[in-house]
Amino acid sequence: MITVNNLTLQFGKRVLFDDVNLKFSHGNCYGVIGANGAGKSTFLKILTGDQDPTKGHVTLEPGKRMAVLKQDHFEFDEFEVLQTVIRGHQRLFEIMVEKDALYAKPDFSEEDGMKASELEAEFADMEGWNAETDAATMLSSLGIEESMHNTLMKDIPNALKVRVLLAQALFGNPDLLVLDEPTNDLDLKTIEWLEDFLLDFKNTVIVVSHDRHFLDTVCTHICDIDYSKINLFTGNYTFWYKSSQLAARQRADKNKKAEDKKKELQDFISRFSANASKSKQATSRRKLLDKLDLDEIQPSSRRYPGIVFEQEREAGDQVLHVNNLAYEQDGQTLFQHININVSKDDKIAFISRNSQALTAFFEVLNGNKAPSKGDFKFGTTITTAYLPNDNSSFFQKDESLVDWLRNYAQTEEEREEVHLRGFLGRMLFSGEEAMKSATVLSGGEKVRCMLSRLMMKRANLLMLDEPTNHLDLESITALNNGMKDFPGIILFTSHDQELVQTVANRIIEITPNGMIDKLMPYDEYLKDEKISQIQEEMYA
Repeated sequence: MITVNNLTLQFGKRVLFDDVNLKFSHGNCYGVIGANGAGKSTFLKILTGDQDPTKGHVTLEPGKRMAVLKQDHFEFDEFEVLQTVIRGHQRLFEIMVEKDALYAKPDFSEEDGMKASELEAEFADMEGWNAETDAATMLSSLGIEESMHNTLMKDIPNALKVRVLLAQALFGNPDLLVLDEPTNDLDLKTIEWLEDFLLDFKNTVIVVSHDRHFLDTVCTHICDIDYSKINLFTGNYTFWYKSSQLAARQRADKNKKAEDKKKELQDFISRFSANASKSKQATSRRKLLDKLDLDEIQPSSRRYPGIVFEQEREAGDQVLHVNNLAYEQDGQTLFQHININVSKDDKIAFISRNSQALTAFFEVLNGNKAPSKGDFKFGTTITTAYLPNDNSSFFQKDESLVDWLRNYAQTEEEREEVHLRGFLGRMLFSGEEAMKSATVLSGGEKVRCMLSRLMMKRANLLMLDEPTNHLDLESITALNNGMKDFPGIILFTSHDQELVQTVANRIIEITPNGMIDKLMPYDEYLKDEKISQIQEEMYA
């Protein structure tokens, strides 16, 4: 389908890729992973022709059509939403324009008729007569209401533009689909729709994503960027992660015999394959782990931050009581009739079809916004720590990360530079990195700093609003483990389904007309038909 030959990319002295040779085959889904800065998005740009390599070349099989999720959210501002989607199949769109121009000619000739006939035949082969219906159906599935289909792109919110551009990439059954972070700005329900779409998609997919559940669900192979090389591995993300961890442990254990190592690897593959056969992919066109080579399993160079949440004191029985809470913004009711009693064993995932409602709820609980109605009260033993969705106000001052973190130290010992540097080192800010200015951090670095601040507070109740935003897979994995191991209470919202599934023991869905509160794992919540009926009523 698409091959990469002798690919090298170098910026000055820095070598991003060196002599890479790959072949992406028909019918497979490849998840591209790598640490921040490894070159995942750059690699996709090389595949799509938007970036030239230093050496080597990429070859797409002749006659095959590639579709790409566009990253420029303003490129189609002067086009209507529906038309923007159809433009994803460029040849089909060109035929539509050319046909309309021919039929509009006042002096329509016999030659024009012959040309129109040829275009009509090509149009029919592409199932062009279904184009508008197919595009509209896809938009509706991605949460774009029919009333917006004829609206100009410039007149819709940026979060919806992302969904339109995703529909554009998916439209028209491309032979090769290239997606860079397709789940960004999607809610959990829409991500599930996209997973189902890709499971049924018959052609080739190459995708970059930080969503582990998404990668596990749709990928047949992992394309790992490490050591300036790019290697393909059979299986999904979890298989790659667990096998690379196993390989690292085996490499560290110099005393273990080769036969024992081989048997351990074979046992691991057998266990994983048995679980995979029961997965969602088993009923789709995907072939999970049909062939696994022991030599494929290699240790990774990845570094994982040390995210460990501790509590200064255990919470008492009275944790948090929320009474008839409501909040309005710009005349719109984001939530109302919220009544919650939080217990000391709760790890609650808050979900909603409106992310603004979730952020507003957390901002109210933390005193940053006043409720329109109702009140809430924390127990006397409760200490709280909050990770907001928007952390920009925390990084305005030009100071080193050591000084930045010192602002949140609880004791004199914690204020000492050696302690602060050690803390930052565990969060992957080692050596001179600890002295960089807080004003020049990337999105992921800011979140790691905010998590450091959170850990320093040693609170017994954590509130986290989309904590995985901007984090790489390694940091997300470490955060996930830290949240699971935390002995206190957690209130959080996240579009990372793996995080919600493995941490939460209670689900609360906030709607404009009230709430749904269930003590159950998230996968059971999704499958419960009674809950689906309640949701339709609550969002009506």
